[in-house]
Amino acid sequence: MLTINLDVSSNYPMYKQIYSHIKNEIKCGNLTYHTKLPSTRSLAAHLQVSRNTVDMAYAQLVSEGYIETVPKSGYYVSTISNLASIDARPALSVSVKTKEVSSYRYDFSPFAIDINNFPYNIWRKLSKNCMNDNNNSLFLLGNNQGDEDLRIAITRYLHESRNVSCSYEQIIVGAGADYLLQLLAQILSIQNNYGNIAMENPTYKQAYRIFSGLHYEITPINLDTSGISISHLKQTNANVVYATPSHQYPLGIVMPIKRRMELLDWAKEKENRYIIEDDHDSEFRYKGKPIPSLQGIDSSGKVIYIGTFSRAVAPAIRIGYMVLPESLLEIYREHFYYYTSTVSRVDQAIMKSFIEEGYFERHLNKMRKIYKNKHDLLMQCLRVFKDNIQIEGENAGLHLVVRFKIPITEQDFILAAVFFSIGIYSNCFRISSICLFYSFHANRNQMHLLLSINLT
Repeated sequence: MLTINLDVSSNYPMYKQIYSHIKNEIKCGNLTYHTKLPSTRSLAAHLQVSRNTVDMAYAQLVSEGYIETVPKSGYYVSTISNLASIDARPALSVSVKTKEVSSYRYDFSPFAIDINNFPYNIWRKLSKNCMNDNNNSLFLLGNNQGDEDLRIAITRYLHESRNVSCSYEQIIVGAGADYLLQLLAQILSIQNNYGNIAMENPTYKQAYRIFSGLHYEITPINLDTSGISISHLKQTNANVVYATPSHQYPLGIVMPIKRRMELLDWAKEKENRYIIEDDHDSEFRYKGKPIPSLQGIDSSGKVIYIGTFSRAVAPAIRIGYMVLPESLLEIYREHFYYYTSTVSRVDQAIMKSFIEEGYFERHLNKMRKIYKNKHDLLMQCLRVFKDNIQIEGENAGLHLVVRFKIPITEQDFILAAVFFSIGIYSNCFRISSICLFYSFHANRNQMHLLLSINLT
């Protein structure tokens, strides 16, 4: 039985004292792999605390991956490699996240999709067709921008669905938006010498990390009800702005046409100004007409359009695309032509057929109905708490934001959800001049907690 010296006079909660003690014992090696822990009932009786206190401590340890549950058996210490250096790392490593997600009964991860409805049979058939064609060239290096047939298919799809105006020669295919943003950062550096980039505040965490990691100075731009503040933007020396106008991530704001025109006018004021339009989940809208892309109303070649099939098809497909204005396309071909495509030509051929043969459109129509039903059900459930919450970003995309007006800390709220096997995530990140941090703040009487909830 574990003996833990609990300080009943401390302001540090009892469950956190139990959690910290067990965590330290595991990290020190005193509790080794697959050691069985006492049941919550017996440990609570031994420590003379409530069972809920022990339940909360165990739930936190499970969420961080230090212990795991074995059905009908109990709690056991998890296998964790390189444990001696764990203090020098962030609290949640990649392996911990994987274990955490798999343990939830209801997982609202903002990075997940409904994979149960992936068109396995169709994808299998298209894969088989590619192999049956005996096309040996698929196993050779293709065009560095991506295979021409796929880029033509993407061009037609973007024009029909998003009103994007471009030729296939302007499209670069890459393994997801992360790679494309890294490539774009290098292209822009030729003109701006790794200068200042403006980003919405809060913004997409990964885009922030990529640009700041490549030595760009990041300027946060506040949002209002119409999206990014143009007046604030004009006060900066930024020549590039990263925006998500069709469904702002993470707050879900849809930028109206007036603000879009103002943003384009800002870009036209100087020759080397550009707008990065991240159209991350524009395929999904549940109310009203589809919102056309910003690129579609750009007549001056100022918008760089980025999209991906990860949200509409599957994250592991890893096929994204970027539409470069002519001026930046010239820079790419002069300085970065030697980068080979990061997407398998077999995957490119399958995706080309998936689009051209109409399967992609039918899959989107099916998923819109599924996600709309989930969206409506979630909204109905949340209305029970209407006096204590504010919902933002509904009726579009794959996530919505709930603003809680209750006196509770972010960590305690997430931990309480873990206790009921529900995975919710703090996913609103605000930028300061020196760091990226959770969008959690307190005033005199209440705390506002922004949580991103995924509909999948």
